[in-house]
Amino acid sequence: MTIQLRQICLVAEKLDSVIDDLTAILGIKSCYVDPGVGAFGLENNLMPVGRNFLEVVAPIQENTAGGRYLERRGGDGGYMVITQIGKLEEHQRLRTRALDNGVRIAHENTRDGWELCQLHPRDMVAAFLELEWDVNEDFEGHWNPVGGLGWEDKVCQDRTIDFIGVELQSENPLQLAHHWATVTDLPVHHENDNPCVNFNNVTLRFVESTDGRGAGLGGLDIRVKDQAGIIEEAKKRDCYVSDSQVNICGTRWYLYET
Repeated sequence: MTIQLRQICLVAEKLDSVIDDLTAILGIKSCYVDPGVGAFGLENNLMPVGRNFLEVVAPIQENTAGGRYLERRGGDGGYMVITQIGKLEEHQRLRTRALDNGVRIAHENTRDGWELCQLHPRDMVAAFLELEWDVNEDFEGHWNPVGGLGWEDKVCQDRTIDFIGVELQSENPLQLAHHWATVTDLPVHHENDNPCVNFNNVTLRFVESTDGRGAGLGGLDIRVKDQAGIIEEAKKRDCYVSDSQVNICGTRWYLYET
């Protein structure tokens, strides 16, 4: 079975300033704006990070799920872990497995050759977990949330290369790790005393919430090529935390240079 992290979604109160920080600091480029998120009272922007994607959404009307999430977590931060499943039968099996373990489906959609299932963040505790499959079964190319193809010339890896980890926090990280492992049918292991679950291309790391914001998607690990450039720009934009960490959109970005 293959579960690939294909996209991370962050939520922000204001979209433009966050996109400006992300593109300037990380050296990534905007590639797609999805008008379809307007149905949820949101606006968005997507940027390739390697062959995967970073999305930021922001509410444009009152009483949206994104707006309520901002209120619950006290500001900008992580919102969704979006995955691509290798085969349709595996996608359907994981959907059933989630339901059998008491996880509600917040939203789903079926189109010709595309299956999308969002698992409820209350039941997943720290974030939405989205399961996607499409008939192309291409982990480095076609991706429906960015319109399929046409984004490839926007990939820029001079500074940021790719995602390598996701940090999910809660009061009981071991319990949360086992819950995500049960839903995804993957084992839990430990790295540096943290319970972890491995997707095909990233490690989910479960840590104790110590920032006063409660359970959530608190951080991202990225492989970088130009750590000094990231740090220099982060200092200009008041996003600097340390020589190995910056904070953008209420999210901790941990830098691992090649």
